[in-house]
Amino acid sequence: MSEALGTPLDGELSRLAELHGVATSYSPSPGRTVPASPSAVIAVLGALGVDASGPQAVRAALADRERHLAERLLPPTAVHWAGTGAIDLGLPAGTRVEVRTEDGQPRGDTRDLPPGVHEVTATAPDGRTARCHLVVAPDRLPTPAARSYGLLVQLYSLLSRHSWGMGDLGDLADLADWAARTAGAGFVQVNPLHAAVPGAPTDPSPYRPSSRRFPDPVHLRLESVPEYDRQDAFAERARQLRSAVLDQGALIDRDAVWELKREALEAVAAVPLSPARQAAYDAFRTEQGQALEDHATWYALAERHGPDWHRWPEPLRDPRSAETASARDRLADRVALHSRLAWLTDTQLTAAQRAAREAGMPVGIVHDLAVGVHPQGADAWAQRDFFAAGMSVGAPPDAFNARGQDWGLPPWRPDRLAASGYAPYRDLLRALFRYAGALRIDHVMGLFRLWWVPAGSPPTEGTYVRYDAEAMLALLALEATRAGAVVIGEDLGTVEPGVRETLQRHGVLGTSVLWFERDWDGDGRPLPPERWRADCLATATTHDLPPTAARLTGEHVELRDRLGLSTRPLAQERADAKADTAEWLALLISLGLLAGTDVGDEEAEIRAVHRFLLRTPARMVGVWLPDAIGDRRPQNLPGTWDQYPNWRLPIADPKGRPVTLEELQGSERVRALLEVLREDDAAVDASGAVDASGASGA
Repeated sequence: MSEALGTPLDGELSRLAELHGVATSYSPSPGRTVPASPSAVIAVLGALGVDASGPQAVRAALADRERHLAERLLPPTAVHWAGTGAIDLGLPAGTRVEVRTEDGQPRGDTRDLPPGVHEVTATAPDGRTARCHLVVAPDRLPTPAARSYGLLVQLYSLLSRHSWGMGDLGDLADLADWAARTAGAGFVQVNPLHAAVPGAPTDPSPYRPSSRRFPDPVHLRLESVPEYDRQDAFAERARQLRSAVLDQGALIDRDAVWELKREALEAVAAVPLSPARQAAYDAFRTEQGQALEDHATWYALAERHGPDWHRWPEPLRDPRSAETASARDRLADRVALHSRLAWLTDTQLTAAQRAAREAGMPVGIVHDLAVGVHPQGADAWAQRDFFAAGMSVGAPPDAFNARGQDWGLPPWRPDRLAASGYAPYRDLLRALFRYAGALRIDHVMGLFRLWWVPAGSPPTEGTYVRYDAEAMLALLALEATRAGAVVIGEDLGTVEPGVRETLQRHGVLGTSVLWFERDWDGDGRPLPPERWRADCLATATTHDLPPTAARLTGEHVELRDRLGLSTRPLAQERADAKADTAEWLALLISLGLLAGTDVGDEEAEIRAVHRFLLRTPARMVGVWLPDAIGDRRPQNLPGTWDQYPNWRLPIADPKGRPVTLEELQGSERVRALLEVLREDDAAVDASGAVDASGASGA
């Protein structure tokens, strides 16, 4: 029996919310149900264009919604999974149907439609008409043909002797080439490389971008741009930025890096392109169309009026206004610059994926899709009709955070997405799959529902809003299949019942992290490797968690205590962490992955942890690159802002000394770990311990 807390909503308001996909309660833990606050439900309905301000308004809105649903012929977007029989749109007998396929071809019916997003027009015998976007999608996404291991890294943290103060796309290509050719790695996963909101200082988090559709030119390797003139002035300043981090212990200064690269890129933009490169650039602009023009216009306007478009002159807040068009013409040179930067970055991202595949990686680069965008940024401006005004995405209170979370990201409106056939979502996926061998989706549960928090309210005063997960998954399957790309969902934490099963059914891999894999329904002890799920990326840690060396030594506990993040006495935190680690080490010893005499040998323990991951049936096994060198510091410490240098740390050795890509490539410690992984992975493949379905074999 579940325990209901608080007062349930009025019946008519509850029904109205249900019909618009707005939750009236949530479950922070099994057996507990908490009603959503009426004020949150009313505010969220208002953001969806539904007046629920009083009983009379609720009654009228409810009648209108029920009438609309009863009378409509078709939903705005429908889904058909290929290979599941005939397409049935639930139309009345005698309804005339016309189809225009995705490539513009007319059809008289829905038989034998190819995969794609088609337009259906229906005319019922009683004269009613309707149009619908029909998504025909493969039933399953591509999955890795064979199990492989790869490296996980925050790109900015990976400096080489060529970097201008932070890791770049040249470093990414070099890492992928080395990891594939010398260590047999199958992929490299990086942080989101989305375009950032400009400013001083820029928000360093890659998970609050200005745009998810276009990448950030701060990641460019200038020396790889054909039009770049290797000027000594730029080279010397780049050396100084690099030396400040590697030799002087400074944090990564993204703003300083961008300032230098911006100057160099403005010089590059003054150099005419060769005929072949001009043709490639023109093709890119044509392909990207209005989205690229909007993106470049926003950055040009941000240079003139500041990065928060809500503070721009009123007419410029509308990307389609006559004043915005006039401003675009006046700022044509800057618009052209930002368009060209988007193209240059796209070419280097494509080159990095090509380098990875040519080096032998079966997957290549795994890119990361952030859950949302900054409310002040380019996407929120260009797509403002698709975002819910006055709302922010977050998480409800749970056992880990009693106050809930507000991530400051505006949510997409599910009704507007459906009405457009999910146009911005489709465009986003296509843009990312251009240069991705796989895509990691942060907070993949957001394809099903998101926690909306009204502006000015605490995260506790929010509620869930449901999305059409079938449509979102169908479009993901369609675009991933076209690109031949794998999809990994970050499904850590509290997950709604049925979500993991649905994702698995359609071929979306999950994420399993060693320290969280326990028998939570049984004795709570570490989960043996054969009981792990197969359809996942298995890792020892992530960018939001302590590196493995810190967890093994307990240094993560000391760090949290120093920063005032601990909620219990230090002695108790230490004891619990030590007991947790001891249980895992005991399991490693019992499986013959760690000798008892090696307990306390940090490098041996880390190698054993990764041997364990390879004992699981996981289709992909990820190695956090800082783990290979013994770095102690997390790249991001949730719950901190200025208390900790989140997103600004270079990869370092156990003593905190920054380590270059070249040093990583020459490190005996790194080589020893990767060799263990390579040998064990080869042994697993040879023995058939993981078959084509991902199940454990003999």
